[in-house]
Amino acid sequence: MKNKKMVLWIALILMAIIPVYAQQYDSEKDFQIDWDKNVKDGVVITKYVSAKKEVRIPPSIKNSPVTGIGKEAFYKNINITKVIIPNSVISIGDVAFANCENLSSVTIPDSVTSIGRGAFWNCKSLTSVNIPNSLTSIEDDVFRYCTSIKNIIIPNNITSIGDRAFSSCRNLTNVTLPNSVKSIGEGAFAGTNITSITIPNNVKAIREQAFLGCRNLTNVTLPNSVRGIEKMAFYDCTNLISVTIGNGVKSIGEAAFAGCTNLNSIIIGSGVTSIGKWTFSSCTNLTSVTFAEGSKITDYDFNDLAFIKVEDKYSVNLKEAYLSGGAGTYKLKDDDWIKQ
Repeated sequence: MKNKKMVLWIALILMAIIPVYAQQYDSEKDFQIDWDKNVKDGVVITKYVSAKKEVRIPPSIKNSPVTGIGKEAFYKNINITKVIIPNSVISIGDVAFANCENLSSVTIPDSVTSIGRGAFWNCKSLTSVNIPNSLTSIEDDVFRYCTSIKNIIIPNNITSIGDRAFSSCRNLTNVTLPNSVKSIGEGAFAGTNITSITIPNNVKAIREQAFLGCRNLTNVTLPNSVRGIEKMAFYDCTNLISVTIGNGVKSIGEAAFAGCTNLNSIIIGSGVTSIGKWTFSSCTNLTSVTFAEGSKITDYDFNDLAFIKVEDKYSVNLKEAYLSGGAGTYKLKDDDWIKQ
């Protein structure tokens, strides 16, 4: 008799649990799929066909594991607000969630090893995102125009940040870059409101427009690993006050720091051999420039317009002063640059 009661109780408990468990995931009918050619017996979600706001992707469909979220699978779906991705998923395709303007929360498991280009492009309501530790790179345009994101922590395995990856995330104020990062793409953080940035020691180049228009950025220190600063890298960073350019940097590109109107002091490392056109143009508060000991920039490689609109062109300009005086600190006084 006792055994019968026990069996009955277990049956009742299972009856109560199973419906709840079943409700953890959306119905298989909510998804269109294709077979994953890269994973035997796996499936890729190609389209979400439900009108539900919260999406709980099942770990398996038709008795096969869900291994991928395909290209444009949720593209321009303005209904969804939350997405939970199961641990079975390995890849998220190009523009998979692009233009999901009301998507505010997404859970990406550590099983994901690739997130395609523009995957979350223009998800304007996305306030935060967990970048999985399993990723090694952040592709182009992944979070571009995610204007509500405020903080980003990039895990230690990331070695590269793609072009425009976080461009125009205008509420982004804090970014932590691990030492594993070796490259920062063109326009990667352009138009964000980050206040400071520490460039890891493994980064070799600051690409074009990487920090263009970061108007709350106040100071930048570039490590000796950096070999080049490409054109417009820090263009229009209007609150940038001081810049230290490491001894490893060999060239500073066109308009790299142009329009940095509050910039008042620069230290240029001894390795710099080329300063491009308009590099520091319109830096109207610049009054101190230091060329580190050992600096050897030739007449040909010091562009005549590098400091235009900083000084009176009819006075002794910085190029003339440097070619005459060599390494050292130069102060702007009465429209002339005087070596200290």
